[in-house]
Amino acid sequence: MPRLPKLTYHRGTLLLHPPPKGRVWIDYATWDDRVEKFRIPAIHYRALVEAMQREEIEFIDEARDFSPLELSPSMEMEPYLHQKEALEAWKLASRRGVVVLPTAAGKTYLAQLAMQSTPRSTLIVVPTLDLMHQWYAQLEAAFPDVELGLLGGGSRDRTPILIATYNSAAIQAESLGNRYALLIFDECHHLPTDFFRVIAEYAIAPYRLGLTATPERSDGTHRALDSLIGEVVYRKTPEELSGKALAEHRVVQIKVKLSPKERQTYDQSIQTRNQFLRESKIALSSLQGWQLFVQASARSPEGRRAMLAHRQAKEIALCTDGKLRVLAELITQHYPESLLVFTNDNATVYRISQEFLIPALTHQTPVKERHAILTAFREGRYKVLVASHVLNEGVDVPDARIAVILSGTGSMREYIQRLGRVLRKGSGANKLAILYEVVTEDTAEERTSERRKGQSLPKPKPGKSRPTPKHQQLELVPSPPPEEINAPPSWKVAEPSRRWGEEE
Repeated sequence: MPRLPKLTYHRGTLLLHPPPKGRVWIDYATWDDRVEKFRIPAIHYRALVEAMQREEIEFIDEARDFSPLELSPSMEMEPYLHQKEALEAWKLASRRGVVVLPTAAGKTYLAQLAMQSTPRSTLIVVPTLDLMHQWYAQLEAAFPDVELGLLGGGSRDRTPILIATYNSAAIQAESLGNRYALLIFDECHHLPTDFFRVIAEYAIAPYRLGLTATPERSDGTHRALDSLIGEVVYRKTPEELSGKALAEHRVVQIKVKLSPKERQTYDQSIQTRNQFLRESKIALSSLQGWQLFVQASARSPEGRRAMLAHRQAKEIALCTDGKLRVLAELITQHYPESLLVFTNDNATVYRISQEFLIPALTHQTPVKERHAILTAFREGRYKVLVASHVLNEGVDVPDARIAVILSGTGSMREYIQRLGRVLRKGSGANKLAILYEVVTEDTAEERTSERRKGQSLPKPKPGKSRPTPKHQQLELVPSPPPEEINAPPSWKVAEPSRRWGEEE
């Protein structure tokens, strides 16, 4: 009697030996002379197994090392409508895909609902240690009878539910790859990098959920999320959830003018920079243009002067004295309410901290000091906080109603994250959140403001049409993968006896 083909997991890949009958598995496999066996990328585990099941190919599956869990939540809250819709959309997409929701819209609770409906060993990947501990606290309260573990910050657990940082999960990707049936990527826009993507590529997990406020990346690598996790299955904007899951909000733009002296210096700096760019035939409309400018600035005294002039103009626009006067008026106007101030650089943070005598938070702030500052802000002992990028993501920011963006990048993600810091409904009824955006008039900062709010989009290349955004409607992706079309009924991979619909 011939031996049955055996599927095993080996350091981020699958080995299939001896070769099965038929040809359905051939497209996934590559012959490896070193071990004289066929090797398959681990990420293709589900597609491979389901394809062989449809062809009724007998084989032994020794690759998976995950198992069912008993997940009984200690307490259940009624989910918001958008959470129900997102969960249903993810299920219809074969439990693979990305959910795009604004900050404070309850993505963590949505993940908990996904875990309850997919009770299998689960790996949750987060970008920071702060988020790792936040997830641990929430899941510990939700599932007190299930063993939870941490991977990162000195912890190296191996538990049925594991919460890991992207860095630690990437380092341990080969050993984690076959242990978990469900992967949850928080802030999944971090995943498609050369270092982090192995977390998904080395994993056989058949079920994958990505969570983010803005999946798009400036380098275009967000397209890889379709293969690493799945396509976007549901999307809502802050405007669509305003007054429902999120607080009502309004954005107020305040334009300030440069002083005559600042205007003169700014215009001279821009003229010096632009003259060099024209002579060097460099355009700053693309990433390549910026790279060429940086390279040219290191090759000649003229290039160095042009770069210094560019930086001087930027500094003037980002932190003109007029902005600080507006900030003083806003603090006075809203006192004694809590207020968050965001800037684009640490130098401005420290300047504001010294001139206004308010606590500052940057990446240089020690963890204990940061915790003490946020605690004091939460308790009302501090009324104002100023920060650069450290509060954008991965920090549990206390409830506030007012935020001021004094300066920032053109990133839409950063803008949505900063807006989300004041969108939590909190304990008060009829909360109206206000985001002030202070912009220097007649400078490059006006174009930066347009980009981060999506008001100025790049023109599509000739011959290529830009798809119409569907942000204003519910997106469901019920279509099955191509290999499942017109296929006979088959058991889902990693499910020993019953279908999902019957199990639920």
